[in-house]
Amino acid sequence: MITPLDIENKRFGKQMMNGYNVNEVDDFLDELTLEYGKLYKENTELKEQKEELDTNVVKYRNIEGTLQNTLVMAQKTADEITLVAKQQAEQIIKEAEYNAKSSVDELNSQILLKQKELEDIKKQFDIYKAKMESLLISQLELLKDINQD
Repeated sequence: MITPLDIENKRFGKQMMNGYNVNEVDDFLDELTLEYGKLYKENTELKEQKEELDTNVVKYRNIEGTLQNTLVMAQKTADEITLVAKQQAEQIIKEAEYNAKSSVDELNSQILLKQKELEDIKKQFDIYKAKMESLLISQLELLKDINQD
């Protein structure tokens, strides 16, 4: 490939009349034209690639921004869902504690009621037992009186 230094340093042989050799100049210009054409084409392709890459960079930056926004929204949504779940869990726990306390209170009152009923039945049994003892004693005395007569 011809460099700018090659072009600058190129010297043409002189013909007899103090002019350059036309064939050498034409050959060099042909070679220069070919090399310049290649460079021009390569430069054009590189510019097109650069434009395509620049377009892709913009596109990917837009996608990145969208993804970042989506991630932020997803994080906010997850945080909100977590907060709501915690609140619901706290509410469920409070309701369960209230229901448990209500059940315990109701069971305690039923126990007290049953204990009172038991005490009443024991008192009634003691009264019945005392009456039966008294009846039996009176019957026994009657039998003794009848036996003595």
